[in-house]
Parts: sequence; structure tokens; C-alpha cells
Amino acid sequence: MSTDESNAEVSLLQHLDLRQINCLNEAEHHTLKGIVESKNQNATGAYLLSDADEQLLLNIPFNQSVKVRAISIRSSSPEQAPKSIKILINRPALGFEDVEDADEPTVAQSLELSPEDVQEGKVLALRYVRFQAVNSLHIFVASNQGGGDETRIDAVDIFGTTVETTKSLSGLSKQEE
Repeated sequence: MSTDESNAEVSLLQHLDLRQINCLNEAEHHTLKGIVESKNQNATGAYLLSDADEQLLLNIPFNQSVKVRAISIRSSSPEQAPKSIKILINRPALGFEDVEDADEPTVAQSLELSPEDVQEGKVLALRYVRFQAVNSLHIFVASNQGGGDETRIDAVDIFGTTVETTKSLSGLSKQEE
């Protein structure tokens, strides 16, 4: 396999562990599972909506270890689209109190999303060195574009590669960005 092939960005949605996926503060009929259960980027009318306030905590476990290069978050509602997010990895039991005031290095990366980023579902590159052996990805939505009480996400996609167990040890010595 050439270097170009091994670095190919592919959607990691097919590697989700749907039994354990959950989202804190999701509305009863507009859930995270509803937009990812097809294991393809959501193209249906389903969407994730926050319930009590604008914050959401998406807990996304994978069925194998992955390397994450980028994410994409799309919202058809400009005012309700996520604005400020924090991304954490490999934290099986996580609540709002764990992430609200957390900064790096506890948080693998923080992002401020522009209205264009979320309307178009732009692919946003992550600091690859921080996302090497990911078993679960956690996206905390701290605020939305309009400052209202509801945040809406129509689609989430995660890009990267699976960690090949036979090559994982030799790959640890390589620092890739």
C-alpha cells in the first residue's frame, strides 16, 4: 500500500458502535442516533436538536481503534447551527461538568465554527497528532450561531483511517501532522 492510499480520508461512520452512541441534552424525537444510524452522512429529514438549552454532548464510540483527521458538521438552520465546540477522545463516562470549563490538553481540540462551515458541512481538519488511537470521540457543543436555546445538527461525519493492528506499533514512532 502506498503512502497516499494509507492516508486516504474515508468516512468513519461505518465503524460506529451504534449500541453505545448517545447524546446528552438531545430532544426525545431528534436524536444523534437518528442522524448516524445509516452509517452514511445523513441525507434524510432527520436532525439532532438540543432539549433544555443550546448545549449538546455527542458521545461517538467506534467498534475499532481509528485515526481521525477531520470532521464535518452540517446544519440547515443558520441560527441554530453549532458555533463553539470542544472535541475530546477516549472518555467513556463524560458529562457536561467535565467539559464546560475544560481546556487543552484535556480537550484534544477546540474549534469556532463559522456559519459557512456548518451550512456547507465543510470538512474541518483536526490536529492529527492528537487523534491517533481513538476509540470514542466526544463533541461538546458549547454555543450556537444565534445564541438561542436550541442547537440543530443535520449531519455529522468523521474522516480518517482505521488503525491496522499489525502496523499500529510501528506507526507509533511516526509523528504525522
